[in-house]
Amino acid sequence: MLSFTKVDRVNASKRGVMDRIKDFSEVYEVFDANKAAEQAERCIGCGDPYCHNKCPLHNIIPAWLKQTAENDIEMAFNISNETSPFPEILGRICPHDVLCEGDCTLNDTHGAITIGSVETHITETGFDQGLIPKFTKNKIGKKVAIIGSGPAGISAATFLLRAGVDVEIFERASRTGGLLTYGIPGFKLDKHRVERRMNFLKDAGAVITTSCEIGKDKSFADLEKNFDAIFIGIGATKGKLAKIDGENNSNVHLAMELLTKVQKKEFGEDVENYIDVRDKKVVVIGGGDTAMDCVRTSVREGAKSVKCLYRRDRANMPGSKKEVDNSIEEGVEFVFNVSPKSINENGVLLEKTELSEADESGRQRVQIISGSDYLEDADIIIMALGFDQELPSFIKEQNFDLDKWNGIKVDDNYQTSKLNVYSGGDSVRGADLAVTAALDGREAALAIVKSFSK
Repeated sequence: MLSFTKVDRVNASKRGVMDRIKDFSEVYEVFDANKAAEQAERCIGCGDPYCHNKCPLHNIIPAWLKQTAENDIEMAFNISNETSPFPEILGRICPHDVLCEGDCTLNDTHGAITIGSVETHITETGFDQGLIPKFTKNKIGKKVAIIGSGPAGISAATFLLRAGVDVEIFERASRTGGLLTYGIPGFKLDKHRVERRMNFLKDAGAVITTSCEIGKDKSFADLEKNFDAIFIGIGATKGKLAKIDGENNSNVHLAMELLTKVQKKEFGEDVENYIDVRDKKVVVIGGGDTAMDCVRTSVREGAKSVKCLYRRDRANMPGSKKEVDNSIEEGVEFVFNVSPKSINENGVLLEKTELSEADESGRQRVQIISGSDYLEDADIIIMALGFDQELPSFIKEQNFDLDKWNGIKVDDNYQTSKLNVYSGGDSVRGADLAVTAALDGREAALAIVKSFSK
């Protein structure tokens, strides 16, 4: 350890641009053993590790870095999987630059430890060596129903199964994974990695029922009758619009519509009302990671040109910096400091913006520059402005307490206003990160197990 003065930070290698824009295969390669050990050895082993504290899951990062540096993959694998339900997935999709790596002690001087890439290496190498996540075979005689198989649902199932609780997952889509399957493109996360995790859950005893929508194909009352507890992890997938004239035109689509339909096509499924961007001028409105997913997907789908329109400057973009860099490498043009005013069949009428002086919170407000309107030509407009919670019929019928954004209210133990019914992830928080959904699923599972002992 402590080799940071001799060894520079190195990111995982990427496939060449002209190669990777032709398909949806993963862009980043997995560290080999030498590279992972070399990068892990840079860790200084802080007494109060900021990386651990900034990670929502509070992963024991210095410990598995140390084991990686010492080439003890089995120990690193066990430590990494102890706190995380799917480290090889979060190692790929987490915005490490604003979480663990962003708070690494070496970040401002020698470059942060490449935590995400080492995290991915540990579990993928462990799998290659035959290691698998550990689950108990001792059942405690309790059953929990999980509604939704996205990050929160997978996490809840993982930690319930570890505690000996029987689990049944109900998923309305034909495939499991939720956001991980349909919302994150394959160039960031190959779908077989999600399927692999679901298979581990099946091997541990989980029953998984797909194409089953609660409130439609199966009643919520049935779950209350047949299970000791219920966890709701339905996410937040209702796309936001800009509330401007023309946004309901046929040339305007929501981000999740594009991403889901393209992924279904990649699965070889029939897709209704496919959004064909080939040879089209595409603009994506928004500046987060979902917007980056949309612009990079449009490139791979053969768009004539792809532009990302954002109302602030690059320094204020909310997503991962590496995703912006990847987008630029792949030919996406960014137009900063513009705000959509209206949409017509020829494109988007934009107004130029400027940022105000920072307020007490340090945030700068967006101000429209009067008389700065101009038309941005576009054939297809994709709205990537975030997501709201959906309200399935059973949520309305059961009269759950909701917040002003229609999020499900929970207490400190993730329990809703209904006894023995818990929730977490985006259905509670609103649109957030996969890692925070994983945290909620884990903590809700632990709270459910604790309730069984009362």
